[in-house]
Amino acid sequence: MKVHGKKTGAGGALREPTPERGLEESDVALRKAMGLVNVAVDAQSRTVKAIIHDNVFTFFNLIFVVLAVLVALVGSYRSLTFMPIVVLNTLIGIVQEVRSKRTLEKLTMLSAPTARVLRGGREQTLRAEELVLDDVVIFTAGNQICADGVVLEGEAQVNEALLTGEADEIAKGPGDQLMSGSFIVSGVCKARLVAVGADSYISRLTLEAKKSKGVGQSKMILALNRLIKAVGLIIIPIGVILFLHQWLLVGNTVEESVVGMVAALIGMIPEGLYLLASVALVISVMRLARSKVLVHEMNCIEMLARVDVLCVDKTGTITEPEMRVEGAVPLSDEGDILPLLGDFAAAQASDNITMEAVKAYFTQGQGRRPLGVTSFSAACKYSSATFEEGCYVLGAPEFVLRERFGEYQALIQSHAARGARVLVFAQYAGRADGRALTAGVRPLCLVLLRNPIRKAAAQTFGYFAQQGVQVKVISGDNPVTVSQVAMQAHIDGAENYVDASTLQTEEALCKAATRYTVFGRVTPAQKRALVRALKSAGHTVAMTGDGVNDVLALKDADCSIAMASGSDAAAQAAQLVLLDNDFARMPLVVDEGRRVVNNIERSASLFLVKNIFSFLMSFFSIVLMCTYPVGPAQISLISAFTIGAPAFLLALEPNKRRIKGTFLRNVIERAFPAGITDFILVSILMLVGRWMGIPDEMISTAATILMSVVGLLIICYIGRPMNLWRWAIVAAMVAGIALSATYFHWLFDMSRLSLHCTVLLLILCALALPVMLGLGRATQTMVDFSFRMARQFLRRCKGLGARRRKEEGR
Repeated sequence: MKVHGKKTGAGGALREPTPERGLEESDVALRKAMGLVNVAVDAQSRTVKAIIHDNVFTFFNLIFVVLAVLVALVGSYRSLTFMPIVVLNTLIGIVQEVRSKRTLEKLTMLSAPTARVLRGGREQTLRAEELVLDDVVIFTAGNQICADGVVLEGEAQVNEALLTGEADEIAKGPGDQLMSGSFIVSGVCKARLVAVGADSYISRLTLEAKKSKGVGQSKMILALNRLIKAVGLIIIPIGVILFLHQWLLVGNTVEESVVGMVAALIGMIPEGLYLLASVALVISVMRLARSKVLVHEMNCIEMLARVDVLCVDKTGTITEPEMRVEGAVPLSDEGDILPLLGDFAAAQASDNITMEAVKAYFTQGQGRRPLGVTSFSAACKYSSATFEEGCYVLGAPEFVLRERFGEYQALIQSHAARGARVLVFAQYAGRADGRALTAGVRPLCLVLLRNPIRKAAAQTFGYFAQQGVQVKVISGDNPVTVSQVAMQAHIDGAENYVDASTLQTEEALCKAATRYTVFGRVTPAQKRALVRALKSAGHTVAMTGDGVNDVLALKDADCSIAMASGSDAAAQAAQLVLLDNDFARMPLVVDEGRRVVNNIERSASLFLVKNIFSFLMSFFSIVLMCTYPVGPAQISLISAFTIGAPAFLLALEPNKRRIKGTFLRNVIERAFPAGITDFILVSILMLVGRWMGIPDEMISTAATILMSVVGLLIICYIGRPMNLWRWAIVAAMVAGIALSATYFHWLFDMSRLSLHCTVLLLILCALALPVMLGLGRATQTMVDFSFRMARQFLRRCKGLGARRRKEEGR
């Protein structure tokens, strides 16, 4: 705790650590006892208790319990057949979510952010949640800052864009503050943690963000939530009206009125729809987890299904993450410069794979001690070391040579054309401070590096080409080099490249985003701008990356994927993490996204068929002063074999079709024809049946069979083209209905049909398919018109709002 700005413990003031030793074990134990631990406020998963609570205590479960009590009170126990289905749905939801929680917790432990900390003079690697107040942490390039701190020693370039929105790199030295949630771009520093856990800056932001509803939730789930809330609001008044209508106006008994009202409401409630979507997403997360893919945000699974542009970095994605130096090409006759390169490399920190490769190759130095060092800057694309005899820089030729680049362009391009990454080593006449170079340079040599192409790269990018997904290669390297590497990986349009350093305006960048395939010399801010430009052009964009220069673009992409071997910052910013660093997993990930969304859309249509019929039939019964035609037990039979079971079975099969249109529109277009077909045919059955004098119990049984036939037809309709698995599902459902109606007729209130009723039923069954197909074409036209009018209305509302704000601004 803090008292007047001074930390105190049970025995007095807490001892502050030294940069050399950090905290002692006794200091750590005292802080843990006081609760001064860096425990995250945003738990990655809910507790088992919370999962059970959220699955049991739902609005619709409450309605089902109330309906069950009403049915029991009037003694119609046979009508309680809907309750076992409700209980089963709830249990399935709990079991699947608990299994998913346990699987994800194991994977999250493996990929949890870690930190290098000094304790008792020894360096240790601990999980970020094990750090305590005043711990001395060593931060290097790629590390995400896990708690607020103050720099004790060293210097680092820090990016705070995820917190402030400003993409500029900020130099941090002794005494400067480090904010949690930012990340180290380059350099090395030691920092003492001054705020941990809920007191840290990122925790306060997280708690504030939690006040916003729907953040990070799947659009599909949000659409279902809106649909279910709308249903929840209207079924209660409809239920009251139905009961009073049948009891007071139609003249039914209290028992008959309650049973009719319950049957109508059960038909209106999409009791398994939200569960189906939730369980399908949970199963999808588990399937990805078994393939070594960690899902940070559930909504990215849906976005994966809609991706039509994939942005990738060269290093670590197209190529293996390991880099090696091929050699050095002298540019001057001043003698052996390898010892100088060796001293330069020894002075640098191993804070990126390029410098690791340089340090591993240039090992012979003369022991020069640097007066100052600047780590690699992604914005200015060089690193530097200053010795007594001068300042030396190593970086991208265009940024180091600047106006002298033309002198060496042909030589550089010749190496780049072979796929080599080219850096220039030069003496700098000015003082290098991590900002853009302005003084003159004397080129000494070219350093050639190379990354091997991933073995499965060509096959992986071939898959995306077949699926209609464009691939954009965005890299900080020379565009010629990147283009050559992309061509070796068989990326379509890889010969179409541009140097992003020539794209100085936002307009030029936006035009280039859709025109070119390969982008070289891209700064982190430009990566982000390219992702935004592609999204503005109407694309759904996925971004892969593993470095700190990818973080901003990862945050802005519709779906972000990081390699576990990359920087901490990239892994924490991404929605998906490839734990085995294998980009060849991407087709599996995209297929999984398409499978889950396609199947949920298809299965959701089955649930809405019953709801549409029940709403229309309720109003029809009220207007014609007649009893609702089917009972709760019969609705349960229809739901079990034409909705529940086939929906779950269909949701599990492979489905790689690319997603088109919005979730709600796709569902409505499929469900409306069958729902209205049910309503028309059952209405005809009721009217003609009464005219022919057919008893109500026979009409009720015939209506159940008729709705079952339409239900089986819609399974075939949405399952086109039918395959062996789908025909097997239909056959199993037919058998289930037949067995239930024959051997459990007493349970589902099924009676024998007279000859007249059977003939009428057969005629209506024969009409079902042509009526549904005709309504399908009409529905598509109607939905197109409705959505077009809705879009125009929203555009007008936005225009009026913009004009009003403009007038208020005056």
